[in-house]
Amino acid sequence: MADNIARVFADAIAPDPTRPLLTWYDDATGERTELSGATLANWVAKTANLLVDELSLGPGDTAGILLPPHWQTAAVLLGCWAAGLTVTDEPGEVDVLFAAADRTAEADAFTVGDRYALALHPFALPLREVPAGFADYVTEVRAHGDHFTAYPPGGPAHAELLARATARATELGLTPGGRVLIDVDRHPDPLDWLLAPLAAQSTLVLCAHPDPTHLPTRQSTEKTTHTLP
Repeated sequence: MADNIARVFADAIAPDPTRPLLTWYDDATGERTELSGATLANWVAKTANLLVDELSLGPGDTAGILLPPHWQTAAVLLGCWAAGLTVTDEPGEVDVLFAAADRTAEADAFTVGDRYALALHPFALPLREVPAGFADYVTEVRAHGDHFTAYPPGGPAHAELLARATARATELGLTPGGRVLIDVDRHPDPLDWLLAPLAAQSTLVLCAHPDPTHLPTRQSTEKTTHTLP
């Protein structure tokens, strides 16, 4: 099995980069954000270039992640993996940290130099007030290139993660060309809401704070083929 998560992502969008790859709903706010494979790939490339060009990070380095399931979290995770980093949410020593604005206080549990905060705004707007000791991810990442082609091998950690994602996709019955509806409140692990569908070359419809009364309409409107139990 390949140990390169970036290639798995590239394979997932290859059939049609213009089709919706990740659609994000938050029923608590009424938000709906739709990203094509090409658009998400742009965010992923910018994130990887931020890590490599600005921070000089790569294989062997670690990113701390204090982020909920979200389309911007997908960009951060895939950008980290594209650059060859390992990601963790366990406190300790890391080389870079990405945190939601409401979780920046938890950063004290990490030993880290560079820290980025995310507002997770529906329109990817920057933070109104950047927490002390942090840079604004959205502001910083926009300055970087739209393409990233280094894709270093991820090593054993990536290979193990991909093996788990492939096994999980099989367990869930996900198939190439499928479209998966996922309640991210019930499935907060990126293995479920991001990697397993991508490993299966399925597209994603992610729902936070889902309203059960919207489920039948959403399944029909989004033309989903699977719903995670």
